[in-house]
Amino acid sequence: MDIKTATALRRLRLVSAPEAVSFLLLLVCSVLKRTTDFNAVPTMGLIHGVLFILYVIFWADAWNRTKWSKKTAAIYFVLSVLPTGGFFADRKLKREAENAVIAARARREGKVNA
Repeated sequence: MDIKTATALRRLRLVSAPEAVSFLLLLVCSVLKRTTDFNAVPTMGLIHGVLFILYVIFWADAWNRTKWSKKTAAIYFVLSVLPTGGFFADRKLKREAENAVIAARARREGKVNA
């Protein structure tokens, strides 16, 4: 995996968990708006909107660089619209990055020994 691909995956991973947290907070704020006088929906909506747009931009960049299949790309996109999906995306991306590091080390060791 080249450095640009690793960076694209890292950016997507860094925004996935905050995006999920903002989604959950927006849901809580929506309930509070309807049940109390507390209304943080406009502020939380803006924060979540910005994080969601960043997620989609970073998702598209990662898809372009990693050459994911359409199924894999669709899974990561669907995870962005589920309330806790960002946490699962973060875990999957972490595993994918770790596997890429292991594969790169194995290739490097194979070249050294050959």
